[in-house]
Amino acid sequence: MIGQLDAVRSLTPGVGGTAVRNVTSTAAIFATHFPRFPVLPGVLVIDDLTRLAALVLAGDGPAERWVPAAVARVRFRHYVRPGDVVELTVQARNDDPSRFQGSAVVDGTTVTTVGDLTMTRTTAPPGGQG
Repeated sequence: MIGQLDAVRSLTPGVGGTAVRNVTSTAAIFATHFPRFPVLPGVLVIDDLTRLAALVLAGDGPAERWVPAAVARVRFRHYVRPGDVVELTVQARNDDPSRFQGSAVVDGTTVTTVGDLTMTRTTAPPGGQG
């Protein structure tokens, strides 16, 4: 598993949450992205935000599987480098609880924003089996 949340700081089911990801310099992705200027691919930051949104949607209920259906209005503002601690935040939108706004912040600087992250429930078990 490439993406991961190292700690969930707060979680309000159906409303929002915050989490942290520590970007280690030993991650295999840095060997190819990019060897002389290692940066975390933006898609992995988006993946972390979707993981957090899935936790918000699952709450304390049954282990429902939520996956991203659409991501729009994304802005990558700064690089995420090895050694960074990324603070992730998602907030459900008032018009639809399966739609979120999200952001990733490193050292007080916003590195990524997502204006519209839509999640959907799937009945397929993890790993695509069945």
